[in-house]
Amino acid sequence: MSERFYLYDDVEQTKTRFVSFMGEQQRYDLAIMQSDRYYGKSLVMDIQGGRFAVIGQDDLEEPGYLEHVYKLKEEDAQELRDFLSEIV
Repeated sequence: MSERFYLYDDVEQTKTRFVSFMGEQQRYDLAIMQSDRYYGKSLVMDIQGGRFAVIGQDDLEEPGYLEHVYKLKEEDAQELRDFLSEIV
């Protein structure tokens, strides 16, 4: 067996917030992880949907971004966008 080639192998302290809230049409169960790794952005994990993305304020302003990443309808994505705008 050949020697493993690592691109990186870092250990970092993180701040993780677990939050669940009910929107108009669906429930959101999220884990929001903050560290120095992503240049001030947060790793937002949709626990039920099994999807995640690195999100900052610029990503929230990008049309269609949350809809694409989390496979949401436009109105559901707006609820998530409103919530995330308060914390990222």
